[in-house]
Amino acid sequence: MKVDNLEIKIFDTRKEMGTDAARLVADKIRELQVSKDTLNIIFASAPSQNEFLDALKEEEGIAWEKINAFHMDEYVGIPADAPQNFGYFLKVRLFDFKPLKSVNYLDGNAADLDAECKRYAQLLLDNPTDIVCLGIGENGHLAFNDPHVAFFDDPQVVKQVELDDACRQQQVNDACFDTFNEVPATALTLTIPTLMKAKYAFCIVPGEKKAQAIAHTVEEDIQELYPSTILRNHPNAILFIDKASSGMLKEISSYSQA
Repeated sequence: MKVDNLEIKIFDTRKEMGTDAARLVADKIRELQVSKDTLNIIFASAPSQNEFLDALKEEEGIAWEKINAFHMDEYVGIPADAPQNFGYFLKVRLFDFKPLKSVNYLDGNAADLDAECKRYAQLLLDNPTDIVCLGIGENGHLAFNDPHVAFFDDPQVVKQVELDDACRQQQVNDACFDTFNEVPATALTLTIPTLMKAKYAFCIVPGEKKAQAIAHTVEEDIQELYPSTILRNHPNAILFIDKASSGMLKEISSYSQA
């Protein structure tokens, strides 16, 4: 089905969802690598991406040596080798397995966080994004753009943000941290316009805890209170959801068919 520009694909299981998302991302990479010497791809770091990343590793015919890899957000103050560190998450699930042209980590432990934001912003400006693979938070955030800092016309490329309580609680719900107080209160994030500049967006969102966010994404007016609604304005975006995360949507027949 399709809502505004956003194509939506619903699957019975997380595994089917992740496998199909990986296939379509791999198809786009294989298409682009024919005519491009370099591809720039941003990846999300979250348990919601596990099935997708596992399947993407198995896809054949990808010229990984042409890919510059980026990630979209990072906690401030989490050790680089901690399981909760987003760069480390991608390192052990994907980056270590493939001969990438470059891996570009956002450093939440930098001595000067403003300088780190500027450094990473310049990398992204120098390497325009071809593909972004992202998720949606329980509060509708994209990357760490929680509703109170999700500006659709944000002039910044990368910025430091204070995380809202719903975002921090999600990290406990996802079993990334044992308690709320362990979750860092600040993070670095690519902004909404930065994410939306990707030529192609693939959004993978499984699980019943995301059902309300998916309903908002699809059914609310496009607005910063529900950051993920901006995906409906993207010219080449696909939303992959499973039966659980689609559970609060209206009857499918009420939407236009893609």
